[in-house]
Amino acid sequence: MTKRWVNRPEGSTWGDWGEDDQLGRVNLLTPEKVKAAVSEVQDGRSFCLSLPLDLPGGNSVNPKRHPPKFGVVNHPPGSDGVYYNLVWKDYQDGNMDVSSDECTTLWNQYSTQWDSFAHVGSLFDANGDGEPESVYYNGFRAGEEILGPDHADGMGARVLSVGGMAKAGMQGRGVILDMVPHVGTGRTVVGYDSLMEMLDADKIIVEEGDFFLFHTGWDDMILDMAGDPDAKKLHSSGAVLDGYDEKLLQWITDSGVVAIISDNMAVEDSSGFGESQGGCSRLPLHRHCLFRLGVHLGELWHLSELATALRDQGRSRFLLTAPPLYLPGAVGSPSTPIATI
Repeated sequence: MTKRWVNRPEGSTWGDWGEDDQLGRVNLLTPEKVKAAVSEVQDGRSFCLSLPLDLPGGNSVNPKRHPPKFGVVNHPPGSDGVYYNLVWKDYQDGNMDVSSDECTTLWNQYSTQWDSFAHVGSLFDANGDGEPESVYYNGFRAGEEILGPDHADGMGARVLSVGGMAKAGMQGRGVILDMVPHVGTGRTVVGYDSLMEMLDADKIIVEEGDFFLFHTGWDDMILDMAGDPDAKKLHSSGAVLDGYDEKLLQWITDSGVVAIISDNMAVEDSSGFGESQGGCSRLPLHRHCLFRLGVHLGELWHLSELATALRDQGRSRFLLTAPPLYLPGAVGSPSTPIATI
């Protein structure tokens, strides 16, 4: 029993690393695990795993998220609101410097991104009083620690935000499965049996403390669409995990993975709605990972070049360095992950 809850979700990791824990399975990234990840580096080649952060382009793929917008703030008098190529001699006699500056409005989960534990919670009777309340990982509460825009103290995640992930570093061993050679780039819902077949065929072993990544071909489609995405094609393409497959959810529990990462938009099939682990959900894998287990999710990563390079060498493991922005209060964050092989 902790200060925060009487009941914890069945099969969850709440309290396993302390009653105030906000890192979940990131706690498994011990110095020994990081050293093991470093030992996977053979060539010394690095791969940027981020898409350009202005892709997919527009908001047809996800209507509630928009591309970055550049703007200006506190521009000097006479600069006509454009703080670019500012010649400072106009303001300081003899100064020959020319400078540029801007501000950027970012939708944190528009492109390559991390989901924090403050991104998805659930209605759950943590108090044990028979009435479910809105709670997040380890029993932290909506309206108390994770605040909406109407809260008197201002919105933001006072706990479980990406700030904790950034401080932790998010560095360890990545293990990647390229699903494209197995199922192509059409829409395929992958359950436990299919996933095990692919892992066995490629001789891939996933261990406790690993980051598990899978490539579906979405990243290359987005790049080929060059900022003018065909949302219908994208939503009918690429492999997605079946969050309603209880055996698959149990594998995530048993595997000990720190995070699950893909080049697709949601990791799982987000088109359904149904019963999963004692309640209805549209995103049961999100609920299982972010709410129950403390397993982070990464979406819209650029994995094709890395997958090809490792497949050509008959490898699947590498060193992953993938902190989010150190932005306390944010429930999600862009990232520029680096894989070193």
